[in-house]
Amino acid sequence: MTTTPTPDVSAAGTFLLGGDLPVSRMGFGAMKLPSHDWHGPACDPEQSREVLRRAAELGVDHIDTAWFYFYRDVSANGLIRQALHPYRDDLVIATKIGPGRDPEGEWLAPADRDGLRAAVHRNLRELGVDRLDLVYLRRMPSQSSIAEPFAALAELRAEGLIRHLGVSNVDAGQLAEAEALAPVVAVQNKFSVLEHTRDGDRLLADCEARGIAFVPFYPLGGTGVPDHPALRRVAERHGATRAQVMVAWLLALSPAILAIPGTSSPAHLVENIAAAGLRLDAVDLAELGALAEEHAART
Repeated sequence: MTTTPTPDVSAAGTFLLGGDLPVSRMGFGAMKLPSHDWHGPACDPEQSREVLRRAAELGVDHIDTAWFYFYRDVSANGLIRQALHPYRDDLVIATKIGPGRDPEGEWLAPADRDGLRAAVHRNLRELGVDRLDLVYLRRMPSQSSIAEPFAALAELRAEGLIRHLGVSNVDAGQLAEAEALAPVVAVQNKFSVLEHTRDGDRLLADCEARGIAFVPFYPLGGTGVPDHPALRRVAERHGATRAQVMVAWLLALSPAILAIPGTSSPAHLVENIAAAGLRLDAVDLAELGALAEEHAART
């Protein structure tokens, strides 16, 4: 009887984040741990903790979270601490600040300098650490400039509360604004085979050239895995799922990409991590590349 091999994140290779933090290019996104969507329904907290423990067993050493990932009284940060604290020495936890949510989950205006400082301290408390490995400034659509809030994070980095800084949901100009104030080690933008733009492609190429990690959010589309014929054909050729093909495409696209697919399902976790070992061939990449080009040309 044959057995299915245990997936291994090391198959994705590694990336040196900020020049001093080696991480597997296959990580884990914590957004869906408290609930299936921003306003519910709730996930089973014990199952979410099981997913985190299983991710660690499978070698995940990069977890992406945010203080505003919560549903009612359950937060992603709290679940991470409950499941994994005390943390392994090699575990890198990245978090995001900038926007806020009220106790009912409604979005608030972008945080000011004091609000950003409070958010950093909240992450420190919730995660149970003295210093945050990586903090992204998450730009909200109403913000054309990020210079002022990023300067506030640069101050917190200088105080020793943050090891590395990143930016999220930004364009090339906003990345340049941030880099004029402090080193940026990672960019987290919306990006997938069916959800990217020409400007996004250029930003990815720039990050790769300069050793900046590029971390796609919504790598599987964000609203369910798309049922596109090209994805189905490639998946069928490899005996894989469409989600695995989407993750494998990202990992093949650039050595600077760090994948962080998220789930609250143990089975989906194993499926996602198995994508680290999926090797797309030239035919696959040409077919998916044409699909990506088709989408980018429309945006």
